[in-house]
Amino acid sequence: MPAPLLYYVRHGETEWNAQGRLQGQHDSDLTACGQAHAVRSGEILRDLVARDGRGLADFDYVSSPLGRACATMERMRASLGLDPHDYRTDARLAEMSFGRWEGVAYPELRARARDVLAARERDKWNFKPPGGESYADLLTRVRAWHDAVTRDSVVVAHGGTARALIAVRAIAAPESAAIADIQHGVVYAFAGQGLARYA
Repeated sequence: MPAPLLYYVRHGETEWNAQGRLQGQHDSDLTACGQAHAVRSGEILRDLVARDGRGLADFDYVSSPLGRACATMERMRASLGLDPHDYRTDARLAEMSFGRWEGVAYPELRARARDVLAARERDKWNFKPPGGESYADLLTRVRAWHDAVTRDSVVVAHGGTARALIAVRAIAAPESAAIADIQHGVVYAFAGQGLARYA
């Protein structure tokens, strides 16, 4: 049986994204630009669904439980004329934890943890920040979520979660998946072992 079609949206830009801070499982509010990303993702999704001769109600809607993902899903659904709150959350879609690095800006990390960051660059997939998760850890819970998906779905989650999903679907090897550029305001279509980007 073929894997379900997933229309995947990374949450809109947040205050910490704009400041270059690692968020992980901490939250910050969507910026005005992030709110626009959510609306734009809804517009793209509407066009994709119509192109395929389907309806918005044909899909399950599921989000990471983190605030920035839920805010994106709700704004996106409202822009589509859907009940903003009629979706599910699944904890397995939460962003990977950066542990004690959460809230820290990259320049500060480079100043105080240069050697550790160098180790991360050598093996990003298996690297685990202090008190956090590796992509290999994240893969385990994303795979468990993916294996339970039974219908075509619209998913709002995170950059790290998308990279793990790329590995789950065997679209790229883990080392390549770990450096995939997952952007805001874009809809990614996971279809079988293919990945298409719509902006």
